[in-house]
Formats: sequence, C-alpha cells, structure tokens
Amino acid sequence: MGAESQTVSTFEVKDHVARITLNRPEAMNSLNPALRWELSQHWDEVEANDDIWLAVVTGAGERAFCAGADLKHRARERDADEAQQAQWQEMAARSTSLIERWHFPKPIIARVNGFALGGGLEQALACDIIVAAEHAEFGLPEPRRGLIAGSAGVHRLPRQIGLKPAMGYMLTGRHMTAARAYELGLVNQVVATEKLDEAVEEWVADVLRCAPLAVRATKEATMRGLDHPLPQAYYTAYPANRRRQHSADALEGPRAFAEKRAPKWKGR
Repeated sequence: MGAESQTVSTFEVKDHVARITLNRPEAMNSLNPALRWELSQHWDEVEANDDIWLAVVTGAGERAFCAGADLKHRARERDADEAQQAQWQEMAARSTSLIERWHFPKPIIARVNGFALGGGLEQALACDIIVAAEHAEFGLPEPRRGLIAGSAGVHRLPRQIGLKPAMGYMLTGRHMTAARAYELGLVNQVVATEKLDEAVEEWVADVLRCAPLAVRATKEATMRGLDHPLPQAYYTAYPANRRRQHSADALEGPRAFAEKRAPKWKGR
C-alpha cells in the first residue's frame, strides 16, 4: 500500500507503519467535517489492518499539529443551506474520532510540530507517545471562546498530568510550552524542530524492535488495567495477551534469544 492523497489529509502505510498527516496548513490543520471524516477512515484502516503495527500522526507544516475545531467553519454552519447541513451531519454520524476510540489496540505516536490546542491537544492526549518540537505549544483554550474541552480533554488531561496542573491550564485557557509539557510528563521528548523527524523515527524503530502482539497486549493491559483496582487489574485475563500467548511470535522471541540473533516478528 502506498501513499494515498486525500482532500484534507494524507495516509501512507510502509514497513508496518501507518503515517497520517492532517493536511490543512492554511487553517492550522483545524478540524472541519471533511477532515474528521477522513481521519475516521484512516483510524478504521489502522485498527483493522493486521499488517499495520504502529501509527504516527502529525500536522502539515511547522505552525500547527492541530489547532482544534475549525471555528470559522462553525460560524458558517448557520448560513449553510439544508442540503449542505445534511451532508455535514451525515459525515459526523459516520465518523468516529480517535478521541472516542477508548481502547485503540495499536500504539500511536504523535509528532507535534507546532500548536496542539483544543481538539488538537485532545487528539494528542489519545496517543501513547508524544514527541514535540521545542516551539510546540499545548492548551485547552475553549473557555476563552465560551466552550469547554468536551472531547475528553477535561477528563484526559487531569489523568495524565495531575489535577492541580490541569486545572491551572483548563480554567485559564493558558498555553503550555513544550518544555513544561515534558516536565509534567505529558510529552515523552522535546527536540529542536530540525531534529523532530529523526527523533520520531528513533521511537518508531524502537517500537518495531518489539513483537507487535506483545506491544498490543502491553497497551491493552496497561490502559484497561487503569480502570480497575490493582488486584483486579492483575488478575484480569486480557484478550490481547491471550492472543500473544498462542502466537508464533511468543516462540520466536525466546528462540531468537537462545540462537543469539535478532527476532523476526510476524505479528501472528
């Protein structure tokens, strides 16, 4: 599968890695109905395609990862004719955002190349690893527009950086620098802009060194386990781990270690 150009996004799969780019740089990669719909299709493919082991998501250009909802589009919605409004409503009904995929099975790296605000930060919060350029900024400025970060931002941010730091940002709409995001544990790595791709590829390579089914089992046990008290989390049998236990890769790892060679993962 090669590159497939979309109207407002791009999607490419190569060497078991799906690369998704929000491609509205003129609008700071903000989310309009078309982009939401395309992203939904991309995440469907990542989830369903067993040849995809990992996804990387980013925004086009250097200004923004994603600036959140396209508020200019929202302002135009009232003036649209009934046919256009019906089309947008149908697209919304057929779309499932990454934010709502509560237990997405595969690892996702966010390559944050600029502003990640509102819905953009909410997208990043739904990823597993965040690598940010040093000029990136994060925030949930919705209250400054009479809104709230209702796409799980008000729920995920306190869980990821702690209640008091999160409230400080959410109740004021303040932006968080990449350096501060790293200090709070929101971001895994901050690098100079010119080093961003190199840093992301190092994370990609390290994830791919691991057995894909083991990675999925680790993610599922970790994320679902957070919903339970520790003893229940420990004793729960997770489906992804049962699949890993009965896979060829579960035998390949120890065999490769004994034979002093790199394992050859099959993802099955």
